Amino acid sequence: MLKKGLVQVYTGDGKGKTTCAFGQALRAVGRGLKVCIFQFLKDEKLGSGEVIAFEAFKDSVRIVRGCQTHPMLAKKEQPSLKEEILEMVAEVKQVLASGKYNMVVLDEINNCVDSGLLEVKRLVEIIKVKPARTELILTGRGAAREVVELADLVTNMSLVKHPFKAGVKARKGIEY
Repeated sequence: MLKKGLVQVYTGDGKGKTTCAFGQALRAVGRGLKVCIFQFLKDEKLGSGEVIAFEAFKDSVRIVRGCQTHPMLAKKEQPSLKEEILEMVAEVKQVLASGKYNMVVLDEINNCVDSGLLEVKRLVEIIKVKPARTELILTGRGAAREVVELADLVTNMSLVKHPFKAGVKARKGIEY
């Protein structure tokens, strides 16, 4: 059990935000903590090595995947995606209120706010209802100023160089 849970934010244009959050989750599981991970805006078709790996820890880690569509949708598709995100946010609040998990990860939640699919006030509400002994980790590009101000730890992953610019596509086991 954590004596004090903090709010961590991993943001920026660089690679490694989700990887960092999953690393934190693995560390928590290694110490006997319970973890719940919500993945927003992830392309389920690609699969995900980290999700596959966590299957081995089913008793300690719960992964909720939803809103599997890319955020750069046609405007006509966005209302249904916004509804899915709000449903996941409601589930996040239930999970936090349950007190069952020591760590809750909201992967790509910052992207939801940055792209206008979720109002920043909804994310601020989540941060404010977080139990004192629960670690909350938020990932995604474009973390809102209000979220950064409420967080205890903020890391900005900055892009210096990336192989995608040279035409290297995402590689199984490395990028996903």
